[in-house]
Amino acid sequence: MALQEVSKKHARGHRVWCVPYARNLSGIEIRGNAKDWWGKARNMFERGNEPVVGAVMSFRATRGMPLGHVAVVSNVVSEREVIINHANWHRNKVSLKMGVKDVSKNNDWTLVRVESQPGRYGSHYPVNGFIYPKVSE
Repeated sequence: MALQEVSKKHARGHRVWCVPYARNLSGIEIRGNAKDWWGKARNMFERGNEPVVGAVMSFRATRGMPLGHVAVVSNVVSEREVIINHANWHRNKVSLKMGVKDVSKNNDWTLVRVESQPGRYGSHYPVNGFIYPKVSE
């Protein structure tokens, strides 16, 4: 469904952003810039520092990424590596199956490196943690 939305946006000449993509993919209904998701999730969703498939990884705002970023965990490879799907990491594109490595001192996912090209990991990025989707009862 999320990829269908991206196709529709491209067909209409609209830009693809990380927030609506993550919202559509995860079912986590939060609005606003990615940098605000962590705070907005506080009373609506469980949050934590353990990666789980379907959770949204919330990146902090930085000088190079002033609006923050959100991505959805698609696979947990190990306690220090996950695979994510996200949009607009590369301008106006969806990036599927990209690796993310936890490089934080305390192994708590507060600092990561993201696979920018297959097998090549880029800069360090600060992360708030993971926002977990609500479990259906």
